[in-house]
Amino acid sequence: MRCADRKQGRTARIRAAAHTRPGGKPPARKQGVQTRGERWKFSAWSGTGLELEVEVEEADSELGCTKLPRKRTQKVQKGRNRPMKKNSKNETMKSKRETKKVAELEAGWTRLDEREANTLVIGIDLGDRTSAYCVRTLGQQIVKEATVATTATAMREAFQGLRRQRVVIETGTHSRWVAQLLELMGHEVIVANARKLKLISENNQKSDKVDARLLSELGCMNVEWLHPVYQRSQAAHSDLLLARARQALVDARTALINHVRGSVKSFGSRVVKCASERFVEVARGALPEALKPALSGVLATLEELNEQIYGYDCQIEHLCHTKYREAAKCLLQVNGVGPVTTLTFVLTIENKDRFEQSRDVGPYLGLIPKKRQSGQRDPQLGISKEGDEMLRKLLVNCAHHILGAKGQDSDLRRWGLELVRAVERKGKKGARKLAAAAVARKLAVLLHRLWVTGAAYEPLRNRGAQQAPAA
Repeated sequence: MRCADRKQGRTARIRAAAHTRPGGKPPARKQGVQTRGERWKFSAWSGTGLELEVEVEEADSELGCTKLPRKRTQKVQKGRNRPMKKNSKNETMKSKRETKKVAELEAGWTRLDEREANTLVIGIDLGDRTSAYCVRTLGQQIVKEATVATTATAMREAFQGLRRQRVVIETGTHSRWVAQLLELMGHEVIVANARKLKLISENNQKSDKVDARLLSELGCMNVEWLHPVYQRSQAAHSDLLLARARQALVDARTALINHVRGSVKSFGSRVVKCASERFVEVARGALPEALKPALSGVLATLEELNEQIYGYDCQIEHLCHTKYREAAKCLLQVNGVGPVTTLTFVLTIENKDRFEQSRDVGPYLGLIPKKRQSGQRDPQLGISKEGDEMLRKLLVNCAHHILGAKGQDSDLRRWGLELVRAVERKGKKGARKLAAAAVARKLAVLLHRLWVTGAAYEPLRNRGAQQAPAA
């Protein structure tokens, strides 16, 4: 008999009732029903409440046909835990974006370029690669939060089409060019002093997003809380980089000189004290034979650094006598003040009319003592060290020259030496350093006053005023 004919064998179908217990068996077969080649279905309730329909089909083997493979299918008809179709990653991200857009529309957000001028405050937390920004209304309502690449092109695309708004950023590497770019777009830019914003720098939950929110929130309140920082022009910044590059070479030369001195001391020798420009010549005569292979390259590098520093000195002196001649003419009158200090002072302040009085220059450069008074306790602390660090160091070096053996007689020198003696009488240490910081503050005030008035410098003006009534 052919297999096609054998497949027409008798089949038994048995369906269990809907209330069959889990794991129950189908009812017993009737007599006369073939025991092989049968196909049956039954439905049962699983432990999860699913109604399952199981179909089992077996081939007829009683008539001598080879047993065919069984076919078992399981199909979910009803139930709460119906299997879900897996979505791809792109479909999931697309769904999230659509959901976010709907939420924004429901919240009533409007496009930023449709906002009126001076109605928004934008806080930008500048990063090296990307920057986070937060947009708020004057009523503290957040309108938008996003990130933008820290490039000029990305900044223009993000903020070019807006009407004039207030933008708040922190001081940092990118703050100068970002502020100038945003000002060219017509925005009001406030560069906050990062050292004063302890609310941001000492936040336990600090992040780029949180920092941008805090900047925008502070911009909505009181701008004075941000302690805005003056941003110098592009030309002044470029010229000031000459002095900064020279200072970097001077620091490298000092480190190499200290390395040579320490290496020579380890062999029981010593390089005598001398000027930095003459150190290579002096060190070669005091260098032990065992150290020449190790330190010959260092001495050659020091010679190259001296040449580079001399080149920067020539460029700075040329700027003082050409581009900044009027200001340099006033400042170079003071003994101990050279072209490097003069150019750095002029370019750091840039606008001499920024200060209402010359006495404000000292606190601006961090040359006044810090204050921690509370109740009956008022300790004496060091200087605040705010403002430009390089200019403050240059002024202190000038003060040491004025107080030193080569300093010319002047009212400033006499006042500084009297301060040294007063501190020493109290038995305190570091009298010379304390007096140098105080003289540097007075020197900064003097230089600014000479720059503003253009008057001739009189080193012994106070002595002449005291002797006039006696005459």
